[in-house]
Amino acid sequence: MVVVIERLKKRFGPIEAVKGISFEIERGEIFGLIGPNGAGKTTTLRIISTLLKPDEGKVLVFGHDVQKEPHEVRKLISYLPEDAGAYKELTGLEYLKFVARFFAREEKEFQAMLERGVQIANLNERLKSKVSTYSKGMTRRLLIARALMVNPKLAILDEPTSGLDVLNAREMRNIIKNFAGDGGTVLLSSHNMLEVEFLCDRIALINSGQIVEIGKPEELKRKYSASNIEEVFAEVVRCSGTC
Repeated sequence: MVVVIERLKKRFGPIEAVKGISFEIERGEIFGLIGPNGAGKTTTLRIISTLLKPDEGKVLVFGHDVQKEPHEVRKLISYLPEDAGAYKELTGLEYLKFVARFFAREEKEFQAMLERGVQIANLNERLKSKVSTYSKGMTRRLLIARALMVNPKLAILDEPTSGLDVLNAREMRNIIKNFAGDGGTVLLSSHNMLEVEFLCDRIALINSGQIVEIGKPEELKRKYSASNIEEVFAEVVRCSGTC
């Protein structure tokens, strides 16, 4: 298993953001963690990414405990937060070079990472412009390139296509799908249910800090007699704790 989470809990003062959730992510799959605002998605992603410490429970990434071996976990993952930014005074190309230089162990690897980043970003001549001149969508393309160019074993993507227009979002989804097809594993969160249905092999629905449903999109649609995942999502959230 790539990720194993058992009885994970996280509190912020009196607020219990994550209430003992458990799930696993298999190698090579795209796994979606979806839910309404404040459900605990981002908190869970940050714990897996070693940015937050859990209060209770176990979180393993490729067998490494996120609390006991955070440095080992960080070697294997790449995390793209929803609110991520890039160094605005660098050009897009300078930013990709900075990232590649940080991760590459030799010149050949550096060049391969940089070439991959340029290809994913697909910003052409605008790569020579400063990031401060980029639109939100252009910045997001650059950040997705940063996240995937280093060939992580696990890519953790929070709202990966936020700010992208329809065509650019479609292109980024295909890049994410190809990344998984080449052997990578993806954990993503998105409010775009069409995106979730297109990309994810399995999804977990989280509401009020608890996993309320988990399964393959087609299985969940059959279970709830729904035509799409948006309908499943609405029904599960409506019924959580009441149905």
